[in-house]
Amino acid sequence: MRIPPVVKTLLLLNLAAFIIDQFLPISNVLGLYYVGTPYFHFYQFVTYMFMHGGFSHIFFNMFALWMFGRIMEQVWGPKRFLIYYLVCGIGAGAVQELGQMAGLINPLANTIGASGAVYGILLAFGMTFPNERLFIIPIPFPIKAKYFVAFYAIIEIFEALSMADGVAHLAHLGGMLFGLIMILIWRNQASRARMTGDNFWQTTTYEDITSNYDRGSSTSHGGWFSNMKQRINENKRPDAQADMHVADGGRAADYEYNARKRQENEEIDRILAKIRQHGYSGLTAEEKQRLFDASKK
Repeated sequence: MRIPPVVKTLLLLNLAAFIIDQFLPISNVLGLYYVGTPYFHFYQFVTYMFMHGGFSHIFFNMFALWMFGRIMEQVWGPKRFLIYYLVCGIGAGAVQELGQMAGLINPLANTIGASGAVYGILLAFGMTFPNERLFIIPIPFPIKAKYFVAFYAIIEIFEALSMADGVAHLAHLGGMLFGLIMILIWRNQASRARMTGDNFWQTTTYEDITSNYDRGSSTSHGGWFSNMKQRINENKRPDAQADMHVADGGRAADYEYNARKRQENEEIDRILAKIRQHGYSGLTAEEKQRLFDASKK
């Protein structure tokens, strides 16, 4: 499955920064320091997300970014996904700073890692696909995403209270907190947009997704599946490209064009129906790619 552009760029930037840091310790400058120290700079709220302390640190963060981030970018689109990622990461750093200000964390600590942003993505996936079943090693049975996210949040709370392992647990919780705030803001904006008839960013909203996905709804109005279908059909309807055919000299026969578009729309309908019945993970790689390509046209 092709990796969407923002996730791919983030993966490459993190990998490049990790390699450079092995030869030139840039994390000493780009990691996030407490605002009360002379080492602090505001740009560190962004750069610290691309620094990692070791192979296992970057591996698990990038694996989670690839596993859950690519799905969320396909659902939201690149613009909203990038905004969400950065807000979660910066918010995680801000919560870490508050912990240092309160004396809960060593004020000389240098915070690094994309974990705060990744935990925000994990929350987003759990709220978007709450009933999606995940296989987590070494647990021998699948766990629903909503329980998986709740379990991780509880673990982080207990770990944050102990503060005994040197891990930025407050930052992890901060990423989830700011992710939740973004979700609630977008829900509110989506509700207002529907009331006023505006088109909110012309992309999927959390309210649309969760309202139908949880119920397994197959209604023809509202929800992520119908919105996805509507956007695809609007982009593919015959009259949307009529001017293109006229400009092209009318060489393509209307009958053949309409038949081809009708066949494409029927295929998308079949894929969306399959998602409703079996979930996103039930799609083949070819079906996922076709849905992704159709949603971008």
